[in-house]
Amino acid sequence: MAYPRSFIEEIKNRVSVSDIVGQKVKLTRRGREFVGLSPFKNERTPSFTVNDEKQFYHCFSTGKHGTVFDFLMETEGLGFPEAVERLAARAGIQVPAQDPRMQEKEEKNASLIDVCEMASVYFKTRLGGATGREAYEYLVKRGLDDKLIQSFGLGYAPADRVGLTRHLRDQGIADKDIIEAGLAVQPEGRSDLIDRFRDRVMFPIKDSRDRIIAFGGRALEASVPAKYLNSPETPLFHKGRVLYNFAKARQSAFDTKTLLVVEGYMDVIGLARGGFNNAVASLGTAVTEEQISLLWRLVEEPVLCLDGDEAGLRAAYRVIDRALPLLKPGYSLRFAVLPQGKDPDDLVREGGAEAFNNVLERANSLIDMLWERELAYAPYDTPERRAAFSNRLRKAVRQIEHMDVRKFYGEEIKKRLDALFDPANRNTQANGGHSYGANYARQKSSGTFYKFKSGASAEARRSALVSGAVMLPPREAMIILGFIRHYNQLLAHLSQLEKLDFVTDDLKSLRDAIVDAISHNAPLDSGGLKGHLIGIGFENLMTRLEQLPDARMLDFVRPESDPEDVVSGWLDAVELQHRLITLTAEKREAETDLAADTTQENFERLMAIENEISTLESKTLN
Repeated sequence: MAYPRSFIEEIKNRVSVSDIVGQKVKLTRRGREFVGLSPFKNERTPSFTVNDEKQFYHCFSTGKHGTVFDFLMETEGLGFPEAVERLAARAGIQVPAQDPRMQEKEEKNASLIDVCEMASVYFKTRLGGATGREAYEYLVKRGLDDKLIQSFGLGYAPADRVGLTRHLRDQGIADKDIIEAGLAVQPEGRSDLIDRFRDRVMFPIKDSRDRIIAFGGRALEASVPAKYLNSPETPLFHKGRVLYNFAKARQSAFDTKTLLVVEGYMDVIGLARGGFNNAVASLGTAVTEEQISLLWRLVEEPVLCLDGDEAGLRAAYRVIDRALPLLKPGYSLRFAVLPQGKDPDDLVREGGAEAFNNVLERANSLIDMLWERELAYAPYDTPERRAAFSNRLRKAVRQIEHMDVRKFYGEEIKKRLDALFDPANRNTQANGGHSYGANYARQKSSGTFYKFKSGASAEARRSALVSGAVMLPPREAMIILGFIRHYNQLLAHLSQLEKLDFVTDDLKSLRDAIVDAISHNAPLDSGGLKGHLIGIGFENLMTRLEQLPDARMLDFVRPESDPEDVVSGWLDAVELQHRLITLTAEKREAETDLAADTTQENFERLMAIENEISTLESKTLN
């Protein structure tokens, strides 16, 4: 709604910017202003200023600037009306009366919110009683304790067909309000009501102002057709515009600069049990445009946590199409694909916070997911198919409405297409491979360094996304596979393999298993080593290694290669891996030094390291 200018000015005059900012930022007075560390970016020296006389704040490190209303909207994800209400209450002044029709609607909604609050109390009381024992035990089996149950307001709807209706009637609530709040239904041809939720664990759903507006119920009886049931659309509740746990996750999202988007209630609660209080759920539907806008009120790049199955991948692809038109500078989405058959609750319960953090660290950008989607859609091994592939990507880019974002997406897609369709890489395209982002190892037969192919087939890439596995860096993968296939020739160099660093956890684990097998088992041949690794759970990873294009092309990996070429090629690849890992660590250190002390010397050191990495990764050596 529009507020009178005099009302807004009155709030600004009564509530100082420094009082509100000071609740989140440690401020120090400097002359007529206050200074502090930016709440929007990690920094070591203060660049954030507050001026109460001019009634604004300014962040020099991010360029963000605004009034006390803007600060609440930026840091707590509030809409303008919510920020006005919050500050008016703090100032002790009444919000002006609205248009009579709007005021009537607000009063009606407030009445329905009261009904939902009464229902929540009823459900919580039943969970703590004898009739709710089975529901309580279900929650305990899922790893919840009393603190979590109370924190999320969980309850139980008894199997009684009219238990809640009877309770609300006793409180003086009219039948029409019970129905309008989505708590009961009136079957056709009958005069009485029936409770919508029966024999279910109940999850209250709140709006952005932390008010209960709806419920979700999880059936305890396995034979019930709908395992989860949400409230219907009501004057309060529109499923596509609400995110479960939004109000509760707001502060943690701001503090961590991260917001996690999961599918269901238990995923949110399970993550909270593991210390992740910055999770929301899309209530079982694909994320909508309205929900994306809500997410961006809290953070610039929320992470969607996807189930590692076909349905999860399809949901991600639908979100891409919905997000593309909305993209704006700094605002996007990332996608973390969970291991197949696992949800966030499973990961945290079985592996703790570290297991879930490992998944988040491998989150894909939106442009990477778009690229992978189109790679997996169809082959591109003929000119016509390459043209179709290119057209699909360009059509997707044209959906982006913001001119600058569309421009940079177009440039990035063109760069990837040029790399993918480079004639030098054409020999891998029948298998869907490409050499976008190359690595090298010596190919002895030609006396030159061979360019690793950085992708598997489109289907293999797609499978890796669905299974939650990271794509295997080709150089690392071939070092491992070469050792397994040529165990007898390379056994003398086991110490180099043992000391070598890998960036991929899957390959680290496989390397450790190889070293362990050789150290603790009777002498093995190559077949025996492979059989042992398959027997202890590495069959899928071994299959992925052998399906990579390089496995058929590199002398030191191919089974039929000359033993001398195997040893020299493998040692060259190991040397390159070690050098690049070392340079990457030096680059991180140089970046830290430059951030702490912006001198020409530190800048030149970083540039020199980056140039050396670029030379190793992009230049064919003779």
